Amino acid sequence: VQLQASGGGLVQAGGSLRLSCAASGRTFSRYAMGWFRQAPGKEREFVAAISWSGGSTYYADSVKGRFTISRDNAKNTVYLQMNSLKPEDTAVYYCAADRASGVVTTTSRYDYWGQGTLVTVSS
Repeated sequence: VQLQASGGGLVQAGGSLRLSCAASGRTFSRYAMGWFRQAPGKEREFVAAISWSGGSTYYADSVKGRFTISRDNAKNTVYLQMNSLKPEDTAVYYCAADRASGVVTTTSRYDYWGQGTLVTVSS
């Protein structure tokens, strides 16, 4: 499966952005999906994950209550709605896919990665 992330940009603190990740292939609904981010000089970290059905989600503590992951299997797309953005949310955001039914939070578990989209939050 090939993944294409989009929706990044520059936003002021307190603002919102919605990231999208479009997947190719006819088996998108069989993949668990996740969002990760990598800030300059830091390791890639988990942000949010969703099961293949969309029935289960999981969030990093740093984004819980502010970010929402969702998916539309008919459109082969997963979303990350980001509200109340903070300067510390600045990073390149990546979407990823794993051949699993449940939520997956570990970077090494994911089989496929998108190219990343840059989110910059100004103070």
